[in-house]
Amino acid sequence: MIEIYDVEQAQNTILNRVEALEMVIPASLQKRIEQMFGEVLTPEQVVRRILADVRQRGDTAVREWTARIDGVELDSLFITAEHIAAGAARVDRELYAALETAAQRIRTFHECQPLPNWTTAKLGGTLGQRTTAIQRVGVYVPGGTAPLPSSLLMSVIPAQVAGVAEIVVATPPGVADVILAAAQICGVAQMMTVGGAQAIAALAFGTASLPRVDKIVGAGNLFVTLAKREVYGRVGIDGLYGPTETAVVADETANPAWVAADLLAQAEHDVLATAVLLTPSRPLAEAVQREVARQLEELSRPDIIVQALAGQGGIVLTSSIEEACALASDFAAEHTCLATADPTRDQHLIRNAGGLFIGERSFEVLGDYVAGPSHVMPTSGTARFASPLNVLDFVKISSLIALDDATSAVLSPIAARIARAEALTAHAHAADLRSEG
Repeated sequence: MIEIYDVEQAQNTILNRVEALEMVIPASLQKRIEQMFGEVLTPEQVVRRILADVRQRGDTAVREWTARIDGVELDSLFITAEHIAAGAARVDRELYAALETAAQRIRTFHECQPLPNWTTAKLGGTLGQRTTAIQRVGVYVPGGTAPLPSSLLMSVIPAQVAGVAEIVVATPPGVADVILAAAQICGVAQMMTVGGAQAIAALAFGTASLPRVDKIVGAGNLFVTLAKREVYGRVGIDGLYGPTETAVVADETANPAWVAADLLAQAEHDVLATAVLLTPSRPLAEAVQREVARQLEELSRPDIIVQALAGQGGIVLTSSIEEACALASDFAAEHTCLATADPTRDQHLIRNAGGLFIGERSFEVLGDYVAGPSHVMPTSGTARFASPLNVLDFVKISSLIALDDATSAVLSPIAARIARAEALTAHAHAADLRSEG
């Protein structure tokens, strides 16, 4: 069910990353592309066609691609406030209250994040930086095999805390009531019932009914991710997200039933999800293996879980907790969970992680929904250089330069010398004029 590997085997298999955007395309997807377009195209070529068409024909192209890909004829690209309210009213009251609790915790967490405005007089005059919220942001909320209201909360609320003036949510047609409830709780004013590359195109280029945004955030399927990559530079993006992943580091003190449950929770997302346990304890590894098999029988998505665990899952037997942490840090998982005797100490052994879950009570599912930080986190090893979605993703920093006359006079000839060394005589001339004056 879930295999046990030694370190060398794991490094050649489950810990040996395949770039998310370079994975082998399933034959079923390739066949559907050929049927839809009448020729063999790569996903990148499909995305470029959609982007170019929406850029040229706007709303008409968005509607046509939605009908062609999703089989839905749209009368309007947008969901009305009345539709949102009606959908929210149909949601079970306990579920609605749970979403409200999650929203409150997410908002409180992000309100604690400082926005760096500062100035200094140490360099002559006033220098510093100013933080300004991005004006318009598009938030993509995936559809797929299950509705994800948590993704809406986790992306919209940090933008609101940052002070973004206009937020447009895009989500595929057939929006579930629970997503409408999340939109109602957040006070979303613009919600577009469009998904896929055509949604990214509409957000990036603008159409007659939708002014273009300045930045697009949120995870999506392969076509959404490729479209975000294509439009980067015209708009900002938060990152390129691959399939979700968890690495659990555990020792002999860990509860095998809890560890197994955490691995299964990750694996049920997607057949490409990654769920890995790293431990120096063979008894724990074997107990987790048994628990995975036992608990699987009680779950609602066993086929997805089995494929995910067979493809990317596994248990890695290490020589020590230190080696387990080093491997986890090198793997740089979206979620890294510490189920050890002293997780507070061991956290310092892990440099790279999208989210670090410290102790068995701080398990990853809480991070998915209600802990507070956004669950939109770097995947595919990008936690080596990228961060979870946060307030700083929705602001930009401007440098402030207001030198006093004396400092300007001192610096001008220095700038002129450097300019001449670079053969930029107009630069030098501009500095010389200030030196003379």
